[in-house]
Amino acid sequence: QVQLVESWGGLVQAGGSLRLSCAASGSFFSISTMEWYRQAPGNQRDLVAQLIRGGSTNYADSVKGRFTISRDNAKNTVYLQMNSLKPEDTAVYYCRVVVNTGRYLEVWGQGTLVTVSS
Repeated sequence: QVQLVESWGGLVQAGGSLRLSCAASGSFFSISTMEWYRQAPGNQRDLVAQLIRGGSTNYADSVKGRFTISRDNAKNTVYLQMNSLKPEDTAVYYCRVVVNTGRYLEVWGQGTLVTVSS
């Protein structure tokens, strides 16, 4: 069984920074895709940032230049560094990874609330 544990989000003022982490544990051979999504109240869950094995990254237009996704392979952890936060970044943030257990398996984190005050 593979589990993801996300760090605590929290409350931050507009213009501030916050780093989220998401650690994978369990039995798997490798991690391919690592992603962060977010879901604001009443909205659908949207992709924020994506890190594909090999190092390619993709970002939602709304966070380009402000957010950075990275990974620590030794710790099986993905990070989301969020700078210049805006009130519209307020949402529950979820990490998602695709792991190879012999077959490819999609796993979601439990979600963590990030609130940005104006």
